[in-house]
Amino acid sequence: MAFKGKPPGTGSGEMSRRTIALRPSIALLPRQRDEARRLRRTGLEPAQIAEAIGAPLEEVEKALVQMRMPRPETTRGTLNVTLAAHALVMKERQGNEPLWQTMDRLLDELLRYRSAEAARARRRRDEGGILPLFPEGWPES
Repeated sequence: MAFKGKPPGTGSGEMSRRTIALRPSIALLPRQRDEARRLRRTGLEPAQIAEAIGAPLEEVEKALVQMRMPRPETTRGTLNVTLAAHALVMKERQGNEPLWQTMDRLLDELLRYRSAEAARARRRRDEGGILPLFPEGWPES
């Protein structure tokens, strides 16, 4: 069964207006903010960064709190799918199975199916690719 969903709409990856409204305003110029974040990635402490860029420590800390940092050991990722794909996964859930477990099971089934199909295709190709018209042999005339 194939499903066809709609792609995400415009602005789907943008920050929500509510999140923007809840964040405190930062009294730094954009280039100061970017420099503070760059220095933080190099390992400097907030007090050292504030001194380096000549800005108040409180403003530097606000800029750094909103900064995204890579997580060293993520165990899961976010799966961004269409509503149709989401409905399919929800339909395939078994009881209260976690969604990640459902996805693992579905992907496992898909890979097993593809492997079996590839093996059948190899066998057909090795047999000459021609299916016999009369599997029991030629009919007597």
